[in-house]
Amino acid sequence: MPSFLPFLVGGILLFFLFMYFVPVGLWITAQVSNVKVGILQLVFMRIRKVPPSLVINALITANKAGIPVTANDLETHFMAGGNVNNVVRALISADKANIPLGFNMAAAIDLAGRDVADAVQLSVNPRVINTPPVAAVAKDGIQLIAKARVTVRANIAQLVGGAGEDTILARVGEGIVTTIGSALSHKAVLENPDMISKTVLAKGLDAGTAFEILSIDIADIDIGKNIGAELQTDQAEADLKVANAKAEERRAMAVASEQEMKSKAQEARAQVILAEAEVPKAIAEAFRSGNLGIMDYYKMQNIQADTDMRDSISKPGTKKK
Repeated sequence: MPSFLPFLVGGILLFFLFMYFVPVGLWITAQVSNVKVGILQLVFMRIRKVPPSLVINALITANKAGIPVTANDLETHFMAGGNVNNVVRALISADKANIPLGFNMAAAIDLAGRDVADAVQLSVNPRVINTPPVAAVAKDGIQLIAKARVTVRANIAQLVGGAGEDTILARVGEGIVTTIGSALSHKAVLENPDMISKTVLAKGLDAGTAFEILSIDIADIDIGKNIGAELQTDQAEADLKVANAKAEERRAMAVASEQEMKSKAQEARAQVILAEAEVPKAIAEAFRSGNLGIMDYYKMQNIQADTDMRDSISKPGTKKK
């Protein structure tokens, strides 16, 4: 084995290690593209674990488009967790569309979690958002179900901290409910659906959001349930149940009163029976004491029989034999 072989292998390893930390080819590409970047700066990028090719290629693209961006800006944005290529594409698109957008704003939008390139595209080409069916009830009790198309474009200045599409949809739905609910008749809304659009647009629903509402168009309005009639029916059923409950209460009180009167009548009859049971005892005692004779007893029986006969004759429906 030749003695120079270990030195050859070591030299090859050192060469590749040098080429890894010192991307000479990338530096030459940058110089040819009129991008001023030092070779040491590329080495320091590698040490800081920043891909030099990503930064230099993005810097070359921005430089060719006339976007004032430095390598330090892109490197810092990458180390902060941003998408370098997305920011550069957004800056180029905004510049071509004459939309005022600086690197700091684009980087802030990107770091906030929003797609800054899509936001710029949305500023150029507005997007239509379809609302879900929104149900509302007019003052005459008829339910209307409306669908709207909201045309929006991105508001670059409000992308950081501005509300999203869900807020736009919620506010538009609230405006539709308010407009229909304030209408005296559902027919008025059906005849002039544009009253919903005008009323909702006048509320300034895009305030504090990341979008600017360009138009609100009512796509469809359907007639739903007769909520007023259903409420009246439910109220009538509730009143009927209350009336039935009160009637049942009165019936129960009447039954209880009748039972009480029957109980008192039975008690009175029992007392009469007890009193009648004392009569034979009194007669027997009168016989024993000599206060009542046999003839007196017969006279009393005759009087009682005559009284019973007169009572039977005086009763209605009794025929005289």
